[in-house]
Amino acid sequence: MAIKIIGNSLPNIPWQDKPKGYREPVWRYSNNPIIGRNAIQRSNSVFNSAVIPIEGKYAGVFRCDSKSISMDIFAGFSDDGINWTINETPIQFEGANEEILKREYRYDPRVCFIEDRYYITWCNGYHGPTIGIAYTFDFKKFIQIENAFLPYNRNGVLFPRKINGKYAMLSRPSDTGHTPFGDIFYSQSPDMEYWGHHRFVMGTIKGDESAWQSTKIGPGPIPIETSEGWLIIYHGVINTCNGFVYRMGCALTDLNEPWKVLLRSKDYILGPQELYECVGDVPNVTFPCASLFDADTGRIAIYYGCADTVTSIAFTTVEELVNHMKANPLSE
Repeated sequence: MAIKIIGNSLPNIPWQDKPKGYREPVWRYSNNPIIGRNAIQRSNSVFNSAVIPIEGKYAGVFRCDSKSISMDIFAGFSDDGINWTINETPIQFEGANEEILKREYRYDPRVCFIEDRYYITWCNGYHGPTIGIAYTFDFKKFIQIENAFLPYNRNGVLFPRKINGKYAMLSRPSDTGHTPFGDIFYSQSPDMEYWGHHRFVMGTIKGDESAWQSTKIGPGPIPIETSEGWLIIYHGVINTCNGFVYRMGCALTDLNEPWKVLLRSKDYILGPQELYECVGDVPNVTFPCASLFDADTGRIAIYYGCADTVTSIAFTTVEELVNHMKANPLSE
């Protein structure tokens, strides 16, 4: 029985068929990048952003670094998931506690629909990087709640439903610098405020068996529930003589105990090869932050930041990714 995505249909998912003769599990949109660095008046770059379906169209939260190189997040909207209009002003969060509304920086958002609202998580500056959380019903009014963790932490990625009655999140504990290490952990919460029961999910791979993920890894888009487990797309980093190189991988974890890894990429699924992925403010980066899926067809569209400068989209299917992992399994 073929693996199936558990979730909603999305008949208008952005899509291009796999090119004839193409052998890799993920293929790029032919008109990449879909969002340029000057998408709004003051932006120096637009990358590492998150999108989600809403009322037959699409909304998203975008990282737009300014021409003064300040980092903030902006709401955006699209009819087709490819052509985007991004607000010129950053999201103005509301909330009951003034302490957490103090802004240092905001970057690398994710968006997840749970129950009746859209949750936004991002790397939030609060005496160091931590995971900020807010929610919205309409992408117009945003209510910020408490930060999830103590500094230092990055890449907070919520699961799209409660697991064993608790909210669940992946994250990567970090440090004050560029994080010369990084493993993925699982945490749970009864109320989206107090997070605990932390569990190790997976870490870097030393040696040459899978060196593209030897320096650090971090969770990417919202996990996709499938008939065989949670499909997790993540980024892996290697430190080369030319600096850090960011590539994408994938893993499959247990549905009820998502910290237990069932399958994991030995070979990366997408890495910087095109000019827009290799040349920019930070060269050689393909950084996944969001995905769309259609449960009826198994199609997946991955949104990723390129060279910390522009935003692109790539395509795959749940079957492609699982077959990729099964063909060259990683022995941990």
